[in-house]
Amino acid sequence: MAESPASVKETKAARETVRLGLVGAGAIAQLAHLPAIAKVKGAELVALCDNDGPKASAIAERMKIPDVFTDIEDLLELDQVDAVIIATPNHLHEPHVLRALKSKVDVLCERPLSLTSRGVERILAAAKHEGRKVVVGNNHRFRSDVQQLYRFLQGGELGRLIGVRAGQYQFAGSRTGWRFRRPEAGGGAFFEHGYPLVDLALWVADFPEPVRVTAHMDRARGATTVEDSMIVHVECAGGTSFAFDISWSYVGQEERWWFEVLSARGSARLAPLRVVKLLNGKPTDVSPSGAAARESVFLQSYRAELAHFIAVVNETTQYEPPDDQLQVIKLLEAIYKAAEEGKEVRL
Repeated sequence: MAESPASVKETKAARETVRLGLVGAGAIAQLAHLPAIAKVKGAELVALCDNDGPKASAIAERMKIPDVFTDIEDLLELDQVDAVIIATPNHLHEPHVLRALKSKVDVLCERPLSLTSRGVERILAAAKHEGRKVVVGNNHRFRSDVQQLYRFLQGGELGRLIGVRAGQYQFAGSRTGWRFRRPEAGGGAFFEHGYPLVDLALWVADFPEPVRVTAHMDRARGATTVEDSMIVHVECAGGTSFAFDISWSYVGQEERWWFEVLSARGSARLAPLRVVKLLNGKPTDVSPSGAAARESVFLQSYRAELAHFIAVVNETTQYEPPDDQLQVIKLLEAIYKAAEEGKEVRL
């Protein structure tokens, strides 16, 4: 028997509201994911999971989240969960994503998908096998200033892309927690702060093929230690090059983050976005103008990222498997190999 218009409407409404489970209640969940979920239409947080039960319960009570768990297995047994956000420590991403895919739910996973390229391959294969969607939390791609920069580059307004120069200097802080243990974090300053810059550089450049890498890092001896700083140079096919300079033990007067694009007929930099191009032979500032942002680019990017994920789950936006993350992690592996061996690595 055909459904009545009312029942069809109710089914559509239920499908458009994606019921989320959040796995991991650490800093990034509290600073980014929870505020984003509260602001994005069509996203409803129905369950929270963290191995720190009292912390999870306190957050759930404050945010009025119906169910709280300390084990992802229990969360995934909930029929009410349509998709999950994985915001656990790096080494848990792969097993948590694979477990969620096996339970037939879609996944938004904080970067990295896995600590290894083999792990990323396993996730891509599992998602295809289960017919589910995996989106990676590369939030920089969703920044409004990055989107504007991307349009300049895609439109060819700045000419041939020559290279990207990017980096981050952060003051030394407390050296406790999983981020300072290599088996759990995957790496130190570069894995934490360089990874998103590598992904962003490859993305704005339309993923040119890296051909050789050189890198130098400062890391204490030991199997579990992580690097405090790293300087990297990547040459790609077609003449494009990338340079990255990362430190989380910076001694200076102010912390810095930068991302600069050099092209044949112009240049651009972020934070704030400034674009200069040759017009009638003269360098001219063509930076987009607009009203001041009402929220930080950090919060804006996570809100846009979540809205994209909801649209992907609802199939109102085309889903693209995160195959590009295999290219990113393979380049990261080459960078660490070059730094550890102290010689150029050819890909």
